[in-house]
Amino acid sequence: MELDTPKVMGILNATDDSFYVGSRVGAAVTDRVSAAVERAAAMIGAGASFLDIGGQSTRPGSVVVSAAEEINRVCPIIEAISQSFPDTPVSVDTYHSSVAKAAVASGAALVNDISSGTMDPDMIPTVATLRVPYIAMHMQGTPQTMQQHPHYSDVTKEVIQYLAQATYTAKKAGIHDVIVDPGFGFGKNKSHNYQLLDQLDLLSILNQPILVGLSRKSMIYKPLGITAEQALGGTIALNTLAVYKGAHILRVHDVAEAMQVVRLVSLITTP
Repeated sequence: MELDTPKVMGILNATDDSFYVGSRVGAAVTDRVSAAVERAAAMIGAGASFLDIGGQSTRPGSVVVSAAEEINRVCPIIEAISQSFPDTPVSVDTYHSSVAKAAVASGAALVNDISSGTMDPDMIPTVATLRVPYIAMHMQGTPQTMQQHPHYSDVTKEVIQYLAQATYTAKKAGIHDVIVDPGFGFGKNKSHNYQLLDQLDLLSILNQPILVGLSRKSMIYKPLGITAEQALGGTIALNTLAVYKGAHILRVHDVAEAMQVVRLVSLITTP
């Protein structure tokens, strides 16, 4: 897939506790698979080029579930969506190598790992064996500890160094296609997040596609004194800045609005 024009990745969470209720297809849904396929159809219809499916919440302080439970949550959904929409690549959002392997066997075409292989030493060699693209994200700490006093001397410099090493490690292992994600909200306070967004164009030095996940996060709704459910306007604003500064993929809850961002910013950036 060419990324000269930024693409949109729709978020679909097979969880009961992801921070944005609107992204969940959890246990409360009677037929989780059918609901997920219906949600996928809407996102693809709105313009999503990818779908990202996760079975474990990684919000700050989230409760950890086993890899086996993740597999039970995501694999039936991935299989159904891949069969229904074979032209739309599905990404599995996991830091467990066993989940990545099962998900790819079910039809997933990418692995999205918030830990860049640091939480499971088998992840990098597994993805190399699977021969699928890999999304490496920056995170300081773990989802359970990452917002406990995050500290950087220079957040942008340190994120670039981390992602450079992650890219090198992945490619040395045999992963040919690496996408980098600066990890907004993962071990970063408000000042860190906004400095990183302001300097996002510096990540181009990595010479890898850049994925940005800003959608409805606390860096948007907390400064505004609102909730995640009310943060669509702020999400649009920050996604616009991210695309203008070089983001290749927007990972979002609201696909139609993100597509509008891509189309309008292209009028500025295209000669």
